[in-house]
Amino acid sequence: MYYVKNERNGQEIHDPSLNLAIEYYLLNEKELDEDILLFYINDHSIIIGKNQNTYEEINTQYVEENDIKVVRRFSGGGAVYHDLNVLNFCFITEDDGNSFRDFQKFTQPVIDALHHMGVDGAELRGRNDLVIGDKKFSGNAMYTKNGRMTAHGTLMFDSEIDAVVNALRPKKHKLESKGIKSIRSRVTNIKPFMDDEYQNLNTKEFRNRLLLNIYGVSDLSEVKEYVLTEKDWEKIDQFAAEYTANWEWNYGKSPEFDLERSERVEGVGTVEVKLNVSKGIISDIKIYGDFFGIGEISDVEKELKGTKYDVSSIQNQLEKVDLKKYIGNISVEEFTEIIY
Repeated sequence: MYYVKNERNGQEIHDPSLNLAIEYYLLNEKELDEDILLFYINDHSIIIGKNQNTYEEINTQYVEENDIKVVRRFSGGGAVYHDLNVLNFCFITEDDGNSFRDFQKFTQPVIDALHHMGVDGAELRGRNDLVIGDKKFSGNAMYTKNGRMTAHGTLMFDSEIDAVVNALRPKKHKLESKGIKSIRSRVTNIKPFMDDEYQNLNTKEFRNRLLLNIYGVSDLSEVKEYVLTEKDWEKIDQFAAEYTANWEWNYGKSPEFDLERSERVEGVGTVEVKLNVSKGIISDIKIYGDFFGIGEISDVEKELKGTKYDVSSIQNQLEKVDLKKYIGNISVEEFTEIIY
C-alpha cells in the first residue's frame, strides 16, 4: 500500500479544497499498482456531505465571522468540523463489490493502532461512528466510482470542541435519536485517553505513530511512498477550481420549496425531501441527507419530476429506481411516506 504525502514543493497542504481535490484525483485518475493511504490535516473548515443542504448544516454567521472554509466532498454522510488538531485518513482501493458500507474493514486498522497507543475503548459503533464509551471521535464516509472506492474519516485528536459546537448546526431529531441534548455531550478528543508516553504528541506526530502501526514498521523510512508530481498537481488544481474551491459546488443555490419532509431512517441516516407541487404534479424536487449512495441522487429526482403527487403514482415511479443503490436500505414504502 502506497502512502501519499499531501505535500507540494516540500510544504504540507492544509487547504481543505486542495486536500479533497488530491483525494478525488487519486481515486479517479491516478492508477497505482497498490492501494493508497492518504493522511491530511485541514485548517479550520467544515466538510459537507455530498447530498447535504449546506445552509441547513452550518451556523453561517459563526462560519463567516471566523473565516471557516466550507467544502463539499464527493461522499455521503454528515457535516464534520476540521481544524489543525483533527487528522483525516483516506483509504483508496479497488471496489470489490462487497466493501461499500463495510466501515469495519477500513476503520479496524485505525482502531488497532489506537489500541496500541492505549485507547482501549475505541470501537466502531452504529453505522459509521468511531467512539470511546458513549462519545464520538470520528465520523466516516465512503464513495465509489469507476470500479474504485474511497473510505475516509476524521480523527478528533485534540480539536477545539467549542468551535465544533458553534460551527455545526445539526438537526434536532439527529441529536434526539442518539438520546443526547447537545453536540458537546456526544463528542470527544482522542488525546486524553492515550497512554502517558503519547500525551506530548502534536497532531503530525500522532499521524506518524499511526503510520508506524498501520504499516507494522519501526521507522517511517520503511513506509512505501508515492510522491505527487507537477503533472499530478496540474490535474489537482484543475479539479479544485471546478469543484472543491468553487462556491457553486460547495454552497450552490438553495431554491424555495413548497413542501419539506424529513425523516431519520434506521440504518440509512437522515433523508430530507423538498418539493414543489403545481396542479397536483411534482414540478421540482431535491433530495438531501447524510445517507451513503453509489449513484447520483439527481437520477432519483429526475424520475420523480412530472409525477402526480399521490401515493400510487410516487410508488410506481420509485419502483423503477434501485433505491438501495442511491440511498441505502430504504423501501419504496418508507421513501414514499417521506415524500407524501
